[in-house]
Amino acid sequence: MKIGYPCINRSIGCTSGRTFRLASYSDERLEETVRGNLRCLHAILRENLKGSILFFRITSDLVPFASHPVCTVPWQETFAETFQEIGRFIREHGMRISMHPDQFVIINAKDPGIVERSVAELRYHATVLDAMHLDGTAKIQVHVGGVYGDREASMNRFASKYAHLDENVVRRLVIENDDSRYTLADCLRIHEETGVPVLFDVFHHQVNPSGEAVAEAVDLCTATWRPKDGILMTDYSTQMPGGRKGRHAESLDPALFEEFLAETAPADMDIMLEIKDKEKSALRAVGSACRDGRWFRPAQSGHNDVD
Repeated sequence: MKIGYPCINRSIGCTSGRTFRLASYSDERLEETVRGNLRCLHAILRENLKGSILFFRITSDLVPFASHPVCTVPWQETFAETFQEIGRFIREHGMRISMHPDQFVIINAKDPGIVERSVAELRYHATVLDAMHLDGTAKIQVHVGGVYGDREASMNRFASKYAHLDENVVRRLVIENDDSRYTLADCLRIHEETGVPVLFDVFHHQVNPSGEAVAEAVDLCTATWRPKDGILMTDYSTQMPGGRKGRHAESLDPALFEEFLAETAPADMDIMLEIKDKEKSALRAVGSACRDGRWFRPAQSGHNDVD
């Protein structure tokens, strides 16, 4: 079991998702921005290692406009050595990486233009992970997409589009249950049709349930992951007290998190904390998880005081 958080470290003083307006695009500006983003990504991973935070979601903005026709820089080649260096660091320290394209990536859209742009964005994400020479356990997670007034047809359209994706995308793509459209049961049905692994979002399952208890849901999702996919990835959060339904908590509630760990034992998983204060909650979660027999302790982390 590895614990992580998405995209932004709020303490380190840099961002790996710095971007700029399309109107001010130039090849020189792109290269400068990507160079800084990669430098910060490496710094975040080094900082995470100090706290035994070994799961991280890389921002989609790592290479701005990478899937847009305006981008003609061969960034994979220009920064090949840096990507490989970061990948070596990830592998050497037993880290796991994921990416999560934004909500505009919809491969079951009715509009062919949206599908075309979505596929281009998925290719970009896969290229980033390939450039780091990461294996198939580094995943790209997406939502199923829109319902468009006909759930069955939309699920079938997802399956049809999925069947025509590039192999380097398919080996990394996973779907997650969402908070309003597609339940866990829907995602499991799509898995049966396509073989795509199902990432379990705990909070979405609470907001948009399909009847399974959490422990059962974890077991059902685990069964969709093959050895080459790695162990199950799970997104974890809780309801913000007093916030609108479905709003993620600002910080981790350790008692609730420990209840979740106890409820799901002995199923193994890597847990992404979708909680607002990022690395602060991840450190608290490591403090809870390190007492769990499933937790992975890296020999190189130097983190010896969490017990």
